[in-house]
Amino acid sequence: MIILIAPEKDTVNEIEILHQLFEEGLEWYHLRKPFKNYDEHVTYLNEIDKKYHNRIVVHNFHELINTFNLKGIHFQEQMRKDTIDNPGRYFKNLEMYGKTISSSFHEPEAIEECYFEFDYHLLSPVFTSLSKQGYKGRGFDVNHIDKTIIGMGGVSSGNIESFKTLGYKGVGVLGGVWNSAHPVEAFKDIKKLF
Repeated sequence: MIILIAPEKDTVNEIEILHQLFEEGLEWYHLRKPFKNYDEHVTYLNEIDKKYHNRIVVHNFHELINTFNLKGIHFQEQMRKDTIDNPGRYFKNLEMYGKTISSSFHEPEAIEECYFEFDYHLLSPVFTSLSKQGYKGRGFDVNHIDKTIIGMGGVSSGNIESFKTLGYKGVGVLGGVWNSAHPVEAFKDIKKLF
């Protein structure tokens, strides 16, 4: 399982590259654009061919799931802490049937202690981040945790085997694709190895 995280700020030819990535088999695209408002999220989604919407998970404005045929919603760590205590109320107005729910974590113990049944959990930083300065890898081993955990931080074609050895069911990549001179080729290399 390979999850591609959107670059925080738009990059040159981003939508065009994204379409190429979908054509190459990208199944999980996490739309995380913290600097975009609701209307800008709508505009961004409308630029993407509708046939790929069911591969997109939104981090912000979860209500977009009612308007677009999206794959699911994602909770950043703080948002999860703020809302998941009363999930019934939170999900009441969201059309979640058949959709995924995931969340970010920064400690394996927090995943173990989390009672909410997420479809998958993003854990970072496993290795030193390629996209965030000073985000040092911690080499988390999750073989002992019986949940679907996706490793993030420093993902490149050179360390995919290490993620597998540490017990991850997939990788979440941002810098390893978007910072590459050839993002589509970088994605294909990672996909081949996982």
